[in-house]
Amino acid sequence: MINPKNLKRERRKARVKGGLKYDKPRLVAFRSLTSNYLQLIDDTNGKTLASASDMKAKKGTKTEKAKEVGMELAKKAKDLKIEEVTFDRNGYKYHGRVKAMAEGAREGGLKF
Repeated sequence: MINPKNLKRERRKARVKGGLKYDKPRLVAFRSLTSNYLQLIDDTNGKTLASASDMKAKKGTKTEKAKEVGMELAKKAKDLKIEEVTFDRNGYKYHGRVKAMAEGAREGGLKF
């Protein structure tokens, strides 16, 4: 049986993805119990352009690590000459770690 929390997230995810525009690369956030992940995806070609996670991060809270992940991915995007993206929160509430990843990416120079 599917966990009710995950079912609700999947429904939110479908609703959110219906309203996204795919003319720019998509910045996808994922958070697990222990880590934070960001991917930059080109939907026209179906390829992942860059990714970042906090697996190698030193110390700090999960939220602090999430902000570092956002900054790291923004740096990789700048190397690929990508400045504008569409943020896909992947069904999560824009709050806590997801918000910190987005703010870190903005501080790193990405626009969305």
